[in-house]
Amino acid sequence: MSTVAIQVPTGDLPSTSYPFFGNLARIINSGQARSIVISGNIYDLYFDGKQYVPLMPFIQAKTQIPGLIQVIYELNGPVRVSDEDKTKLREAWAAWKNGIATDAIPMREVLNDGSKFELRRREFDQYLRDAIGNATQALEFLRQLTICSRTCLKENLLIMIEGADMLLPSGDGDVARMNDAQVRRIAIVTDWFGDPSFFGGKDTVLLFAESRSLIHPRIARLPQVLSVDVSAPDLASRKHFIQWHSVSSGNRSVPQSADTVAEATAGLSLHAMRQLLLAADYSQKPINRQDITLQVEQFIQSQLGEDVIEFKKPSQSLKDVIGFSKLKEFLHTYLIPRMKLPDDRALPGAAIAGPIGGGKTFIFEAVAAELDMPVLVLKNIRSQWFGQTDVIFERLKRVLEALEQVVIFVDEADTQLGSVGEGAHETERRLTGKIQGMMSDPRLRGKVIWLLMTARIHLLSPDIRRPGRVGDLIIPILDPVGEDRKEFIRWMLKPTNLGDDVLVDWLDMEGLEQDFSSAGYAALRSQLKAIPPKDQEELKSTIRDFMQPAIKQTRRYQTLQALVNCTRRSLLPDPSISDKDRALMEDEIRLLELQGIR
Repeated sequence: MSTVAIQVPTGDLPSTSYPFFGNLARIINSGQARSIVISGNIYDLYFDGKQYVPLMPFIQAKTQIPGLIQVIYELNGPVRVSDEDKTKLREAWAAWKNGIATDAIPMREVLNDGSKFELRRREFDQYLRDAIGNATQALEFLRQLTICSRTCLKENLLIMIEGADMLLPSGDGDVARMNDAQVRRIAIVTDWFGDPSFFGGKDTVLLFAESRSLIHPRIARLPQVLSVDVSAPDLASRKHFIQWHSVSSGNRSVPQSADTVAEATAGLSLHAMRQLLLAADYSQKPINRQDITLQVEQFIQSQLGEDVIEFKKPSQSLKDVIGFSKLKEFLHTYLIPRMKLPDDRALPGAAIAGPIGGGKTFIFEAVAAELDMPVLVLKNIRSQWFGQTDVIFERLKRVLEALEQVVIFVDEADTQLGSVGEGAHETERRLTGKIQGMMSDPRLRGKVIWLLMTARIHLLSPDIRRPGRVGDLIIPILDPVGEDRKEFIRWMLKPTNLGDDVLVDWLDMEGLEQDFSSAGYAALRSQLKAIPPKDQEELKSTIRDFMQPAIKQTRRYQTLQALVNCTRRSLLPDPSISDKDRALMEDEIRLLELQGIR
């Protein structure tokens, strides 16, 4: 059997520079693997040099070379081979079944001996027909074709199998819970890919599945099975598609600028872009930014699920944030400028710690608005279904890599991101590990900004809190003091028109507890707006009647954790804090923990 090299052409068009195809060609040509999972953005369109086609026809077009026979198996369809190649395979099959190697006997003698080989030819055709609707038999037939190929075929086989995740589902990884047909298919493919003669040969099998995690682990975890990831369309691909669509549709007026639309549609698949462009063709109106934003949001939510992520459009800015004067100056002069940098000078993100009710979410939603980037709120990326969490993560990663810049907003991050400790479930450890890796991925630096909100910063994985991830910057959000506290009091009293300096001083010194939270001021303001006091005495009576819930020790514990985890002295109440002072705070933390406070 001869070696056939798949060519990776070079050029300016996206069709000749898809990274995944170059990777695939290198694996096949080098013999590094003979069983390859093609995963990722497999349901999109790809340019074959003439038109945009689905992925499998694209690979077919790019691998139509002398010496390579393509065999296609589509779910619930036949095993497809070109007529010319079918003849070659049929005769090789007949020779193999009769124990004759075609290298040892001229093919014309094989073809002329009809009586000896006709039965085997009919058998071959019957296998092709029986493959329809019988996936188990189809896989066994394909496996036998590769055995036949090694002795009776001069050409190499490239077998492409669609829907591998449905043919060989991961289930919960337990074959005892699978039906007989599924177990049989898993056994066939395990034996096939594990055969030294197969992975030492020249034939190649491509399994198409959105995620390797969806394929049964007995196959997906075989070391001889490699993966090729198909990324979402990049800027050059989106621009080319816009230009190609404009020409092919006869609408030569490319909407606004192809560059502008291509940049704005980051995150979309070409299928979704096609919908956007067709709508513009029909309406004969330019595509505006609002249409694009809506399409991007709808597409990403359809990919990940509304229970996994949502897009947030914060309406507040830092001008709407009461108090926090030192923090706001830090945000304006340091945090926001660093997060806007496009390269490795950018911060990967920040963790925001502090007691419940401190205003963390409100403040950093305002920061997200100031950054003027899409804000993606991570709600829950865990799934109850086996393997589905990995699939959701892979989809999220593809989306983030495709977007030009995005803010990932994670509230209650300590519960969302889980742990990597011994007590954590394997799926949780794997998920947390992957997110940690994404936070420090240099390819995403300057593109993806992580904002993690938590009242329990100590419960975040130490690997997340280290430098190079959000540990570069851990910001404490503390209860207002001094002039910031008075600003909160004035804001709280504003609806009553009863506030004066004397009343403000009374509330600051006596009327309100010193650990009064931002949420407490907001609650009192709401009550004063709903039931306006007639005079200052009635207002004082309302204030005296207001009691904070019994969470003082919990909030104290969370405040201490925010202080000891803070990574900037300038953000602490006392920037000159000593090691002794920090040790005293840690002693107080341990004392509270002994009382059951966590």
